[in-house]
Amino acid sequence: MFADPSSFKQLLLQIGNSIILRLENTCAYSQVHRNSGSTHRFNKCSISKDNLKRSQRVAAVMMNGNQSIERYAVVTGANKGIGFETVRQLAASGVTVLLTARNEKRGTEAVSVLHGHGLLNVLYHQLDVQDPQSIEDLANFIQTQFGRLDILVNNAGATGVVVDEDGLRALNIDPASWLSGKATNIVQGVIKTTYDKAKECLDTNYYGVKNVIRALLPLLQRSTSGARIVNVSSLRGELWRIPNEQRRKELGDVESLSEKKIDGFVEKFLEDLSNDELEANGWSKMLPAYSVSKAMLNAYTRVLGKTYPEMCINCVHPGYVDTDLNWHTGTMTLEEGAQGSVMLALLPQGGPSGCYFDRTQVAEF
Repeated sequence: MFADPSSFKQLLLQIGNSIILRLENTCAYSQVHRNSGSTHRFNKCSISKDNLKRSQRVAAVMMNGNQSIERYAVVTGANKGIGFETVRQLAASGVTVLLTARNEKRGTEAVSVLHGHGLLNVLYHQLDVQDPQSIEDLANFIQTQFGRLDILVNNAGATGVVVDEDGLRALNIDPASWLSGKATNIVQGVIKTTYDKAKECLDTNYYGVKNVIRALLPLLQRSTSGARIVNVSSLRGELWRIPNEQRRKELGDVESLSEKKIDGFVEKFLEDLSNDELEANGWSKMLPAYSVSKAMLNAYTRVLGKTYPEMCINCVHPGYVDTDLNWHTGTMTLEEGAQGSVMLALLPQGGPSGCYFDRTQVAEF
């Protein structure tokens, strides 16, 4: 935890300078995947020299706390874990943040904790991303209270499986096996995908994000500083992990991607799941619904980036963080896990858009 906002701003300045330097050199380079043993090219995220200079000036102003325009943010699924830490870091940087959660008691308690640490610029509003009325109520509140929105971090998530947690712990799987996918066959006896859980996962991680963005888009378009949308993703959604080659190609072709096409993939997945044909039709065995939800979220982020070039819209894998979502198998801290989301939420004007980040570094979809 940061003792005071100035130490956090110093970290932001270091991160901002780091990403600007990387983008100034190039945004297209190759990386060897951690465990795949194959080399891939990164997607290109172009940024002009003039925009880089402007970004550096704006970043300096933002990080030094001299920006006169107040910024308003929403973080979904934020009463605990990475979402809560994202709220804390954004609030520490001076942003007014709406912490949202389905459960009012947990949400208000989370806000009280932050208020107790002097972060009085955090408010609570109830939000269930699967409930259209709840989303509409949030949009109406933002319209009434702020009149615009500058930052949206879509953090709410669901796993899509039923887990025997005691059985999972007894397997004592090492982190490297989790990250590489080698644990896939090992965990099949303790992690089960049901249709209801898969539907909940997709309704939260994909359709929920789309519905929240659709409702808040008019408010984001009123941002005076250029809106930022951050979709929290996962390495499980990386294209190279999808067994079906044709599906990989179609999802990787950004020029032909559309929201309708992505929805079609989701519908096909649910159909194959209901017919017990996931493996036969080339879907991932490891957390299949979760993996699909994040792959489709990544694709949707690229479509949004093309459609709204005036905004910075990106998705980010937070890292292998110790959270409830992965049954506390992760190794990273919440502070580390929130850094990517916060960096992208505070990108200076002219920053990258339509990109996938592995924490704070541009990575391949």
